[in-house]
Amino acid sequence: MTVIPSQIDAATERLLEDAANRRVSRLPKREQLAEALFALTAVIAVVAFALLGHAERSLDLPLAALFVTVYAVVARVEFVMGDAVLIPTQIVVVPMLLLLPTPTVPLLIVLASVAVTAVKVARGRTAAARAVLAITDGSFALAPALVIVAAGAQLPGWTHWPAYIAALLAQFAFDSARDTARAALGGRACWRRVLAETLEAHRVDALLAPIGLLAAIAAADEPAAALLVLPVTIVLAGFSREREARVAQTVELGRAYRGTALLLRDLLEQDDEYTGHHTQDVVELSVKVAEQLGVSEEVRRETEMGALLHDIGKIAIPDAIINKPGPLDAGEWALMKTHTVVGQEMLDRVGGLLGNVGVVVRASHERFDGGGYPDGLAGCEIPLAARIVIVCDSFNAMTTTRPYRRAMPVEEAVAELHRCSGTQFDPNVVEALLAVIGDPGWSLTVHAPALVQASAAV
Repeated sequence: MTVIPSQIDAATERLLEDAANRRVSRLPKREQLAEALFALTAVIAVVAFALLGHAERSLDLPLAALFVTVYAVVARVEFVMGDAVLIPTQIVVVPMLLLLPTPTVPLLIVLASVAVTAVKVARGRTAAARAVLAITDGSFALAPALVIVAAGAQLPGWTHWPAYIAALLAQFAFDSARDTARAALGGRACWRRVLAETLEAHRVDALLAPIGLLAAIAAADEPAAALLVLPVTIVLAGFSREREARVAQTVELGRAYRGTALLLRDLLEQDDEYTGHHTQDVVELSVKVAEQLGVSEEVRRETEMGALLHDIGKIAIPDAIINKPGPLDAGEWALMKTHTVVGQEMLDRVGGLLGNVGVVVRASHERFDGGGYPDGLAGCEIPLAARIVIVCDSFNAMTTTRPYRRAMPVEEAVAELHRCSGTQFDPNVVEALLAVIGDPGWSLTVHAPALVQASAAV
């Protein structure tokens, strides 16, 4: 099983948080329509197959009820994988396909899936509107059941091993096609990401399927004996609980870091209201530019947090310098330049995620040509997140009004970006920023100086 480290990457953390939020929220209208269509198709298919499919054994209702109950119990063992949930039901599904009338198994699994979801709804773990997803989720057994029936391999035996392999591959193909189609039609998530998560689930299913097959063949004369594999489920349940706890702790730690960052931002705003407003605007613009560049989730998070805290070191700069309504002299300028190093030192003391962000804060006044401070970094030596913050910070500073000068018109600021591209600024970041501000959905927020002490231009 996947091990969750003490600090997960930003992409995984965001996926886990998004997935947790979705499970307790209503379905968007587009997704409701798509899932209703898939569920209706699944119901028609499994019911028709149960009624019309040729079964090589009669239905034993008590045995079927026992398997359905056990499936429902096993289905409560969940391993959350981003937008998907891995459930180790293969050790029960394979015996069901071979020890019960095969055409009835997809319908039985759908009923068990609906029952499990109903319990989750009753306990508040998922939204009632999401119960319809259980019908489609439970239809995964349809493809392998069709293959087994078509191959005449409904009774367990080693001679049918080619049919069993074909059935498993059919399940994987059906799952992959169904889930990517649901993602695409419902607009729920990127279909490529859903496909990747589905393939990871298939890897685990492929490891569990032989256990289910061994149990089914060993229990050919006493079908209930196949349930002796249940202790494996108990072990998996322990792993699931441990993993869930560690995921929750890790996500909560990430929230704590963000909460600390917001608290520091609030302290900065109390100390200097202009800087606080400026920081908020730089964060919004930096995130848009990062997305325009198509950066990784890790860099996006560093950009957002770096923009939020890039001026945090100014807390240590005397108010007389911060609020000076005019240019700084040489001594004041030298002191002001220390704020990036002070900011990094503050975040290093917090550690963890904010310790990494401290590197971005330290580099937030470097220049692409190496003429910046405090370390004279140049080009790609400057972290990408810092290069984004530098450009967005400068653009916002140029286009906001301060007591000693009015805001520069956006057209002049754009001309300045072009002029400094390749010297002060990373050309790629400048290009991305220009694409963002050229977007009709972008708007410039200008904070007037009324009752606001302006920071010295740095």
